[in-house]
Parts: sequence; structure tokens; C-alpha cells
Amino acid sequence: MTGPGIRTNGPRAPHAPRGLRRFAGPRPPRPETCELCGVIVPGESHRHLVETEKRTLLCACTPCALLFDRPGAATGRLRAVPVRYLTDPGHRLDDGAWELLQIPVGVAFFFRNAALDRLVALYPSPAGATESELAPETWQTVLGTGRLAELLEPDVEALLLRRSEGRTECYLVPIDICYELVGRMRLLWQGFDGGSEARAALREFFAQVERRARVLAEEGVR
Repeated sequence: MTGPGIRTNGPRAPHAPRGLRRFAGPRPPRPETCELCGVIVPGESHRHLVETEKRTLLCACTPCALLFDRPGAATGRLRAVPVRYLTDPGHRLDDGAWELLQIPVGVAFFFRNAALDRLVALYPSPAGATESELAPETWQTVLGTGRLAELLEPDVEALLLRRSEGRTECYLVPIDICYELVGRMRLLWQGFDGGSEARAALREFFAQVERRARVLAEEGVR
């Protein structure tokens, strides 16, 4: 999962084989570890922290992530990425609203950069995450009046939009899954329109988001 200024603690290159190990084929990748305490992080316990000054993602175990997930911790250099997924069926975007966003593809995500005090718009491309700056009045017109925008936490959450078959889906999601999507699209993209494999991966990704998303009226806290 990569993006501009985004890194994760992914698999590392194995050490050079010794003796008969060289005939045993490639060694399995090392397990991911917490970048704060070094403990191995199982997939089901994998959390991320945002280093806000550098716009990077750090892998974290659940106990370390909870240290930055408490009230008052949101002002520090490291912030825990929340785990909530929300949707608001009452806030619909029509074709005119999508045109105002001036996004050349059907998927984009938006997050509030606290340091710059403005919205940042990104969308997947063969080169990775491509940034598109929006004027504040455009943000307010298209997305700013929705309840999801009011709940959006700076730097660690995003509004994820998908335009498909004449309708636009909008979700509030953790920022790390947006970069996961960018990395997946960059890996699979073929030709001018992405190709069938990338489109299939995109459908599966949004199917998972839809399964996890709670309708806003049913959501209280994180």
C-alpha cells in the first residue's frame, strides 16, 4: 500500500541463502512488526498510525495504536487511524456535483490536511496517487454540507467516492484503506482504462467497504 509520502512496513528482502538453502527456493517474507515496539503484528491486529508531519503510515500493534487513540492524543505528531466505516444514504451526489470535482476517473478520496488546513483530493492512477487541489468553495458545494464531512477527522479519515452506473457512492473510511486501493490499482492497471483485472479488484474492494459500512444514523462513536 503506497502513495505519495506514504510508506508501510511491508515484506523485506530476505538475507542471502547459505549452503543448501540456496536450492530451497525463496524464503517466505518476514512477518510485519509494530514500528514502535517491534512485536510481530498478526493480520487481524494490524493497525496504522499517521505521522502527520511527513504524511506517512506506520504499522502498529493494537496496544501501541491505542496509546494514540485516546482523547487528547489527536494533537500529537502520531495519530491512530480509526477503524470506522460510515455511509449516509441521505446525501446523494448528482452528475453536476461530480463534474464540479473535476476528477478524470470514477474513484477519488478526500481528506482534511490539518497542517495545510485544507482539503486534499487524490485519485488512483497507473503512477500511484494523483493529487488534485480543490478550491474551498468547491469542497463546500459538493461535500461540505453532508453529515459525513462534519464527522471527518483530519489526516486519518477520508471521504471515499465512487462514480458508477449513474450514481455516486460516498463513504467515510480509514485513510489507510485508500492508499491500499491506490497500491492495488497501480499493481494491476493495464492499458488505457485499467483492464478487466483492475476493474474486478475495484468491485471487490467496494463490496468489502459496503459490507463494513454502517448507516450514519446507527453509528455513535468509533
